[in-house]
Amino acid sequence: MALFAFFGLHQSAATVIKKVTPTFWWAGMDNPELQILLYGDNIASHDVSISAQGVELRDVVKQDNPNYLILYVDLSEAAPQTFNITLKKGKKATNIPYELKQRRPDSSKVKGFDASDVLYLIMPDRFANGNPDNDIVPGMLENKVDRNEQYGRHGGDLKGIEDHLDYLADLGVTAIWLNPTQENDMPEGSYHGYAITDYFQIDRRYGSNEDFLRMVNKAHEKGLKVVMDMIFNHCGSHNFLFKDKPSKDWFNFKSEYVGTSYKTASVQDVHASEYEYKIAVDGWFTQAMPDLNQRNRHVAKFLIQSSIWWIEYAGINGIRQDTHPYADYDFMARWCKEVNDEYPNFNIVGETWLNSNVLVSFWQKDSKLAAPRNSNLKTVMDFPLMEHMNKAFDEETSDWSGGLYRLYDYLTQDLVYADPMNLLTFLDNHDTSRFTTNDEKAKNLNRFKQAITFLLTTRGIPQIYYGTEILMTGDKSEGDGMLRKDFPGGWAGDSRNCFEASGRTAQEQEAFEFIKKVLNWRKGNEVIGKGTLKHFSINQGVYVYERKYNGKSVVVIMNGNDRKQDIPLKPYAEVLPKKQAKDMLSGKVVALDNQLTLGEREILVLEF
Repeated sequence: MALFAFFGLHQSAATVIKKVTPTFWWAGMDNPELQILLYGDNIASHDVSISAQGVELRDVVKQDNPNYLILYVDLSEAAPQTFNITLKKGKKATNIPYELKQRRPDSSKVKGFDASDVLYLIMPDRFANGNPDNDIVPGMLENKVDRNEQYGRHGGDLKGIEDHLDYLADLGVTAIWLNPTQENDMPEGSYHGYAITDYFQIDRRYGSNEDFLRMVNKAHEKGLKVVMDMIFNHCGSHNFLFKDKPSKDWFNFKSEYVGTSYKTASVQDVHASEYEYKIAVDGWFTQAMPDLNQRNRHVAKFLIQSSIWWIEYAGINGIRQDTHPYADYDFMARWCKEVNDEYPNFNIVGETWLNSNVLVSFWQKDSKLAAPRNSNLKTVMDFPLMEHMNKAFDEETSDWSGGLYRLYDYLTQDLVYADPMNLLTFLDNHDTSRFTTNDEKAKNLNRFKQAITFLLTTRGIPQIYYGTEILMTGDKSEGDGMLRKDFPGGWAGDSRNCFEASGRTAQEQEAFEFIKKVLNWRKGNEVIGKGTLKHFSINQGVYVYERKYNGKSVVVIMNGNDRKQDIPLKPYAEVLPKKQAKDMLSGKVVALDNQLTLGEREILVLEF
């Protein structure tokens, strides 16, 4: 923790300020209210004043802990400047300089992600080590690197990601989602990033704030958007706000550990008991992750500002909010609204890990099931579809059950969603077994190709987990670290480099080339990014669906069985406007007469 000594007229009267958050702000924001949190020894006994042009000190709030002062200032008339916050006690005064910066040009028009994008999810510690010099940072609690330890730090960093932006752009994804990059100065398990100890600081083992800004700018230069992972439900127990609490009500259950039930269905359960609701929402994930009380207005403002700070500072294009239903509903709704009021084209996706589309739909913006309440959350995560996809391509398909019928049947229920195109769809992520769970599943390329084709051509915003393109395996039953293996070639001295074709096996290369082909075809394809979805019930184990936009269409035909299938085409006449079409996958022209013969697990992607 950095210590700042600010001096007034008498050096002996120096007041040590340990934290000022946010570290700086901007003039000209749509919301003119700024909260400045000051942390230092016994500062609450000081009088506070501000000398600045157009900056009005509206309120000074003391907490139970005398080491905190919370200032609320009005910037309605403020221009960019550096001004002094003066703490005075008797005749002794301490000046704290504070900067209001000029907003970046067009920062309010930052473009979020949508269904035209494909997100590539990266765990920074496990992707690539671009700067070994920051592997160990003196003074940080977990100060070793051990790539043989699945729960230890491996040394990946922002420079490693930056060094492979060309690889990602060439692959065909259009956005990168990074697991948390903010400081996690915890004694163990800090590699995953979900126990934040400083909301305004990049973890120094990944790089600096300036390194993050540079990486985002370079990603933008290559046509890649950046989505930042954030966590408002909880923080790390070594966060200064918990180690020296402003007041006990900054954290739920008066800052005493009570575990959550993880049963967040109680939030929308009309039969739920008060106990079930409270233990789910206010309970802590673990003792090392204190549960923040967003009903405390100072906590709420602190968290909202932390997200807006990163959008304005770095120009990120989106936020993925961890454990969205575990936090206070009304606060999260307010946060989404404030962010989108400031940045109308921005997007936030909430982690809504629930077991049915009805429960997930409750959390989406404008959900009829939640009315008259509104979450203001544009995008929710389609976990139920993930579950179906992880079974569908392993099973034989009948007209009434199994295999591809799962997908058809699930999509017939999309009426529960306010906006099906704003669902994040995925085969796996950092918390689930990989789609290619083991070597046996990785060898089944028919399974892989059908899943990738469906994911990238159905409704929603697809997300791919790093390493999917080279069939990386991982089984959650063997530990979370096994889902988060190092990308081969990301470290100097790796036995092979899968960032290069020469480092891949023949099977990995076939998978890589397939997903690359579909991703690059999808990029900028408005039929897929904006088009309507029409589908047909399963017929003889075959699933047919159409995407259509502005007079153009794509028709996907999939055989869900391990045998040849002859299907009549008359039932699909409304989506087959011509007697032949080119298959995007093979490049061949397919005759569309009265009947079509499909090989086992064959896929056609026909363009009209």
